[in-house]
Amino acid sequence: MFSVSGHKDLILACHITGIYDVNRRTTLEGNDYELVRDWAESIAAQNLNGIIFHNNFTEESCVKHQNEHVSFVKIEYNPQFKPNVFRYLVYRDFLRAHANAIEHVFVTDVADVVVLNNPFVQALFGDHPEAIFCGDEPKCLNDGWMNDHSEHLRNKIADYAAYELAFQDAPLLNCGIIGGHIQVMQEFIEKLAQIHEQYNYDNQTAYTGDMGAFNYLMRTQFNERVIHGAPCNTVFKEYELERRDCWFRHK
Repeated sequence: MFSVSGHKDLILACHITGIYDVNRRTTLEGNDYELVRDWAESIAAQNLNGIIFHNNFTEESCVKHQNEHVSFVKIEYNPQFKPNVFRYLVYRDFLRAHANAIEHVFVTDVADVVVLNNPFVQALFGDHPEAIFCGDEPKCLNDGWMNDHSEHLRNKIADYAAYELAFQDAPLLNCGIIGGHIQVMQEFIEKLAQIHEQYNYDNQTAYTGDMGAFNYLMRTQFNERVIHGAPCNTVFKEYELERRDCWFRHK
């Protein structure tokens, strides 16, 4: 079992497989390390510490690929929640157990995010202990896919439609990268997990609701504290392979 002792700055990711992924429209193979290799190697390259929570890597794979920078923690997946949603329950439980030993944390996607620069030593990060940093996309909240994605939550949360109207022209934030000081992150993750447990547990639509819940919570309760875009993340889906001036590359 992973120990947080000596690891005050952490980057966390979930890799839940064997379940149909509605975003990728496929079922990820359970023991394929190649899906997380780039993330893991980027953690090590920046001399950081990361944890991959997983449900299907074999013990042999974990022993083979774990090192002083990357640890694997097995979890029991609850199929009541889609994988992209269940990860926030995993993060919540982990932070509840270990927050006293952690100072700063990022949670990221694992198959399409890599670390380019250590975020924890950046002046922007250190100078804003009250901030929550996240990714974004070159589009507004009032986007066709996002509107469809939010259908379930719109029908469940009383002020969801009002939030959509108020922030329709605001940049679309992306939950593939979220980080900050532990006090802010634990508060945010607790509230995000609560939204999913209260409103998203019975989501039968073709959309996960993770982006909807994330943008709703960020804009309605953390909007004065959010810092997004460069230098936190590269332009989403632009595959800026040569770019090195951001903390994370997201596709």
